[in-house]
Amino acid sequence: MTGLTAVFSLQLPELKVGTLDTLVGLSDDLGKLDGFVESVTRKLAHYMGDVLEEHQDRVRENLLANGQDLSNFVTKFQWDTAKYPTKQSLRNLTEIISKQITQIEHDLKSKASAYNAIRGTLASLDRKAKGSLLTRNLGDLVKKEDFVLDSEYLTTQLVVVPKALTSEWERVYWKLTDMVVPESSKLVYEDNEHGLYTVTLFKKVVDEFKLHARDKKFLVREFVYDEQALEAGKNEITKLESDKKKQFGPLVRWLRVNFSDSFIAWIHVKALRVFVESVLRYGLPVNFQAMLLQSLEIPGLSLAHQEYYPYVFYQIKLDLIDR
Repeated sequence: MTGLTAVFSLQLPELKVGTLDTLVGLSDDLGKLDGFVESVTRKLAHYMGDVLEEHQDRVRENLLANGQDLSNFVTKFQWDTAKYPTKQSLRNLTEIISKQITQIEHDLKSKASAYNAIRGTLASLDRKAKGSLLTRNLGDLVKKEDFVLDSEYLTTQLVVVPKALTSEWERVYWKLTDMVVPESSKLVYEDNEHGLYTVTLFKKVVDEFKLHARDKKFLVREFVYDEQALEAGKNEITKLESDKKKQFGPLVRWLRVNFSDSFIAWIHVKALRVFVESVLRYGLPVNFQAMLLQSLEIPGLSLAHQEYYPYVFYQIKLDLIDR
């Protein structure tokens, strides 16, 4: 393997071996814990990329372990006796890590749910503000003077007309039903496909007008001009944008800290697995040397992976943000 890998010594602390039965049980439990911690670590990495949105160039700089890039941390790994005291049994160490990562996963779900709710509402409002005239919010396209307001008998309706039918609309709108005010239609907005027109008519013929308009492929939108409601809608967007901005910084910092903690815990699980499997394979007394083999990136070269090795082997995939 010379020339294909860099080799580093992995220094493991003196851990309490316990009984053979304990080690056999731990072997299975550590395998499950390994997958769980890796999965949470990847979720944190992916959500960091999700939260940073268009700033993808900043993702990797926020995914560090104790301030070090991941490869450097692994190749210079040192057991953290403060977090994971070696005086504790292997079972206790396993439970410490399991509880730690379970709490991180729970907090991630809670924080992501709150932040995603704000983003989802903003995205929905944005779609309503920028979509087709058939579905979008019309409040920012019209003005007070476009409407007949406070009339006991008259009302102003908003109608979406396909551009291909513009001439037809202008020719027939006032004849779609009785009691439509002639020359009351005005184009207030248009996009590439439709025009938005006002039309004034008597309130008692609105339903009939809608039916006849639909037959002609004109869509009467449900809209009531209400300045207070429109202002409230604008205030809602402003508040949501402010809330998102307030949550962004603390959330990125939380993700940075907890990604680091989760990744560090994951490498400790790998170290525990190496220790337990080595004792099970080679027996007592503990007399083995753990090594880290880092594959070198050589274009066109693909290293084969086999099912069984004549030594204890566990892979660490550092491509945590690759989807």
